[in-house]
Amino acid sequence: QAHVVESGGGLVQPGGSLTLSCAASGFTLDYYAIGWFRQAPGKERERLSCISTHDGSAFYAGSVQGRFTTSIDNAKNTVHLQMNSLKPEDTAVYYCAAREGIPLELLPSDKYDIWGRGTQVTVSS
Repeated sequence: QAHVVESGGGLVQPGGSLTLSCAASGFTLDYYAIGWFRQAPGKERERLSCISTHDGSAFYAGSVQGRFTTSIDNAKNTVHLQMNSLKPEDTAVYYCAAREGIPLELLPSDKYDIWGRGTQVTVSS
């Protein structure tokens, strides 16, 4: 059965960095789109990034462009989200999601069919 599991969340000070990981099991990251999303209390789920595991091409939301970078570790069947220059408004539960196929844009949440349970990121001094 296909699963993805997020890890790496925690408490970080404003301006700091954090790297999240999304480990896939039950399937191999060959031709998949892996997306990162977040949801803060009282807000809608926000799409952040999407990467093609086929060629590594990535797409980002304007709110994180230049601060967040997503990458693939094929040896570990894992996708990472490097987050820099974190702000208090980045506080949220972060989710990764997967869908088969090569993405051509930043895909919305309803295009994904494998979801993790999320990891909490808190940016606070």
